[in-house]
Amino acid sequence: MRFLEAVLVLSNGFADLLPLSHRNLFNHSYGSTSSSPRNLFPMSLPKDSFLSTRQPNPKSSYNDPDKDAFVSQCLSKRKLNLAILAVFSYGFLPNISESIFAEELELQRYIDAKEGFTLLRPSSWIQVDKAGAAVLFEEANKGSNNVGVIVNPVRLTSLGEFGSPQFVVDKLIQAERRKESTNGAEVISATERSSQGGLQVYEFEYKVDSTRGGIKRIFSAAFVASKKLYLLNIAHSDKPESPLDVHTRKMLEQVLHSFDAVSLT
Repeated sequence: MRFLEAVLVLSNGFADLLPLSHRNLFNHSYGSTSSSPRNLFPMSLPKDSFLSTRQPNPKSSYNDPDKDAFVSQCLSKRKLNLAILAVFSYGFLPNISESIFAEELELQRYIDAKEGFTLLRPSSWIQVDKAGAAVLFEEANKGSNNVGVIVNPVRLTSLGEFGSPQFVVDKLIQAERRKESTNGAEVISATERSSQGGLQVYEFEYKVDSTRGGIKRIFSAAFVASKKLYLLNIAHSDKPESPLDVHTRKMLEQVLHSFDAVSLT
């Protein structure tokens, strides 16, 4: 599926959100969890940390007040250290990990301050101009593998007013199946996460088998900000003879999870 076809599917799936004038313009222009991503650094804490207390040893024949005081002090310090470690891990490492994983997966940050969105993009993919697209990146010599964003005005202030992630992905799949070129479409997942600024972000993954290009893996994300609907579409070949490899999948998932709003200038 090329980006033009993907945009038609997305516009049909979200058609109820768009004013009538923009629905027509949109279509003619193209013609065609956990609720959050996995924690990259999961950490399990000992069972006796934080709120739990050490139980007395039933085999002990006596209690030493000085020893008990010493053990209690050591446990308090241990709990404090674990608390500091937890705050550091959960509060700071995600930002650090993004830079580490972005470099490892050959991604770089793209910011569109005018339209008000940002995402990580494959650094080796080429940016191309496409009418109606806020931005579009294509893999060199494989234009059907692409990452694109479209932005359109809407009447709502959040996606929650439109429906749940499952409701939206059902509409997307219905739009896919209505295409004559579609042999089949299968939903893999539909989740919700919060953006850095607290916006609702819906994320979808599904597979499409088409007479145009065979089987494709589709990752999509959407959010509403400042009365605008932001749609991210990622398409990549996933044929049985050349399935989506682990490295590429991780890269595309990072692109998906990085999609967010930024302050308009």
